[in-house]
Parts: sequence; C-alpha cells; structure tokens
Amino acid sequence: MILARLILCSCLLAAPALAAEPEVLAQRARTLRKILYENMLPFWYPQSIDTQHGGYRLNHDIQGVYQGDAPKYLVTQARMLWFFSRLYRSGLGDTRHLEAARHGYEFMRDALWDSEYGGFHWAVDAKGKQATMADRHLYGQAFGLYALSEYALASADPEAKQLAETHFALLEERAHDKQHGGYIEYFRRDWSHAPADSMTFFYTTPSTKLMNTHLHLLEAMTSYYRLSRDPLARERLIELIQIQSNAVWRKRHGACTDGYQLDWTPLTGRWYDLVYYGHDVENVSMLIEALEGAELSKGPFGDFMRRMWDYGLEQGYDHEQGGFFNTGRLGQPAGRKNKVFWVQGEAMLSALHMFKFTGEPHYFEYFSDILRWINVYQVDWENGEWFEEIDAQGRAKGVKAGEWKAAYHHGRAVMECLLILQGLQKEQ
Repeated sequence: MILARLILCSCLLAAPALAAEPEVLAQRARTLRKILYENMLPFWYPQSIDTQHGGYRLNHDIQGVYQGDAPKYLVTQARMLWFFSRLYRSGLGDTRHLEAARHGYEFMRDALWDSEYGGFHWAVDAKGKQATMADRHLYGQAFGLYALSEYALASADPEAKQLAETHFALLEERAHDKQHGGYIEYFRRDWSHAPADSMTFFYTTPSTKLMNTHLHLLEAMTSYYRLSRDPLARERLIELIQIQSNAVWRKRHGACTDGYQLDWTPLTGRWYDLVYYGHDVENVSMLIEALEGAELSKGPFGDFMRRMWDYGLEQGYDHEQGGFFNTGRLGQPAGRKNKVFWVQGEAMLSALHMFKFTGEPHYFEYFSDILRWINVYQVDWENGEWFEEIDAQGRAKGVKAGEWKAAYHHGRAVMECLLILQGLQKEQ
C-alpha cells in the first residue's frame, strides 16, 4: 500500500513542493475553464435541449452528430437537469442555464413522474407521452431525487422542493430496508416487489444490493438534506455513510466490490469479484461531500480514504501515461485497461478532494496527471465533448450522448474542481 504513494516524481507534472503555489493553482484552473467553456458547454448548450418535445436530446454519435429521436431515460434526463442546475448555482453559469434546468425539470415532472403510483419511470418515448420502461430501480430514483434537490436549491422553486419531499417520503415508505439498512432496489411500477427470478436493469436479481446504487443514493441524500434539513434525511445520510465506508468495503483487500445480498453479505464469483476503480475513488469524493453535508468530522475516515486510493494506485493506475484503467479482479492488477471518461473525471475530483482534506502533495500531483491525460486524450477538441472511452490501443470509442452518457460525471468533476481550486486560491 505504501509503494503507490512513493511513485511520484518521474511521471507527474510538477514537484510536490509546487502543488499549492498560486500560479500552479491558477494554471490548473485555466485548463479546467477551457475544458468547461470551450469544449463541454458548446456541445451541451443549447443543442441538447429538445424544444419540440421537452427534456433533453441525448442520442449523439462519436462525432457528436445527432442520430434522431430516441427514448428518454430517467438517469440521463436527471443528470442533465442536475448539470444545468449546478452550473447556475455554482456561479459558473448564468440565467440561460437556469432556464435550461427549468426546461428539464418540467419534463421530469410532467413526463417521467408517475402521477398514479409515484416515483419516476425508467424511460419514456421521445415525445414523453408514454412510459416504455415503467419498473422502478433505486439507481434511477436516486438520480431523480438528486436532480430535484439541486434544481430546488438553484431555483428556490417551492414546487420542486415539494416534489423532492414527496419523492423522499415515497422512497422511505416503499424502499428503505429497515431490517438490514440501505434500500431494496427493484420494484414494479406500482411498487410491488418484482418476482425473485426476474432480472433488473443491471442484470441482477431483485434481492441484490449494489454498491453503485447506494453510492448515488448517498449523493442524492447529501443534496436532499442540504435542501430540506429534514432530521430523517440526515439519519438516512449517516446510514448511507456507514454503508459506503464499511458494508461495501472488502477490508482484507482495501477495495470495494459491487454486489451484495440483502443483509450485505458479499456476492462472490466471476461476475462479482471485480473492482471498479472509478467507483472506489468516486466513493471517496461522495463520502467527503456527505460528511461535510451532515456536518460530521472527516478525520475518522482518513485511513479508509487513503487505503482506497492506495489500492487504486497500486492496481489500477497507469503510471506511464496517467489516468485510471477500468476494472480488475479483486486483489489483482487491472484486467480491462480501457480508460472511460467518467472514471477519469471522478478520479480527478477525488484526488483534489484528498489534497484539500489531507494536505498531502502527492494527491495534487495525481490530480494534475489525470487532468493532463483528460486534456490531451479524453477531450475531443475537434468535435466537442469527451470521448466515452479510449481503448488499450489508444483508439476512441463510444458515443457522445446516449442512454448512459450525459454531462454529469465529468461535468460535475470539472465544476467541483474549479470550486475547490477557487477555495485553495483564496487561502493563499
């Protein structure tokens, strides 16, 4: 675990002593601002806004060419609503982006929200007239709560706040697992339990709990508690902090895996003994933000967070070119050495969070190294946006926007990194 911390000087951008110097902070901020304002925003605004049918158009090929109308999915519609809301609330955007958020909120309220049974449909048709996938998965419901909460914070819209409160109460009533903690993840449209032999949208059984789902429930609950200040929401937030720092952590190895039984017994075997490096470092960021949101000390979690990073650096980091690989078997080096856009964004943000939290300069160096990789390889400077994936041979693959890809992971990373850098600059 110590070895990864010592591999610092030969492959990184600047000597550790320079990490907090004003010009270094300013240079990193300039790079991030260029990515946000010259690469990302021109792609997403205004072309993603569906002025005809509502919501956002998210069906763009690798060159960024729109491929025509497609079903609209809760996860990515909510992610776009969150992105425009956060852009405005952070001060990095303007009233145009608040209006873009309003546009997305109205589609979620009118087309994706189920006025009969409550909760959000997983997908509707391109016009928002009919649910095409009506089952409930808590992964999607988490993004619904997250987006509603951020929009309500940005807009001060009492209707949006009320809908967020209604949604939280529904999840509490229908999905919270009072026996084992966390949430049951999969239901039919009417919130009845799906048959035990059915398959969820993640190709799991209804009795499976996922680290990934609870990671985004943690994120959603952090935002909802900021909005509502509801004591029950704080209880759920603390419960999710415990899950994400304990139940999903395979302590002998120092990494997380994704699948668990209802009582949090790890699922094992070929499909489950995998570490997704992006999820692990993303978990660190979200725990830091959750602890701050709940007004709890981060100190007792420091060793856990360092251990998570140590594992990722030892097993999943590309010390030659920079950036994180995708996945690897538990306790073994990375097996899939493709580099996915969201992994790089989340790792960049997590490294900067760790630098701010610990003051340890090697985290700033990894932040810088990942940013360099992103700027040179992951960003498509010709056609806009980020490439979804760079394979092990250096070839760009994937789409620019679709069922899973929107402006969320990397948009969040760029915005939050800019805000952290602003704070560090003010401390100089």
